[in-house]
Amino acid sequence: MDKMEICGMRFWGYHGVYEEERRLGQPFEVDVTLYLDLRPAGESDRLGDTVNYAEVYRAVADVFAGPPRQLLEALAEETAGRLLRRFPVTKVRVRVVKPAPPIPGMLSHVAVEITREAAE
Repeated sequence: MDKMEICGMRFWGYHGVYEEERRLGQPFEVDVTLYLDLRPAGESDRLGDTVNYAEVYRAVADVFAGPPRQLLEALAEETAGRLLRRFPVTKVRVRVVKPAPPIPGMLSHVAVEITREAAE
């Protein structure tokens, strides 16, 4: 299966388990992989025959600008569902990274990654 990747999207959001995270906000990074047949676009060279990267970015941005979620898992699930409903893809992979989690100790980030398939 062909795939399209949009990586390193960065958003500011008011999500997290702790009140301070939801009040102050924090950065999030998102990577998505969309599985779809890219042959029609490759043969036609027409944007209408593929998924528009800018529209995917806006769909993901809307999730992170939306209602606060406590868990990265919820953000990933909402993102995957939105992409599956909005675009002609068979499967999506969503990776959500929190670069500065409120955890005492040294670490570079925390992340969740999910893969979801379109309903038949």
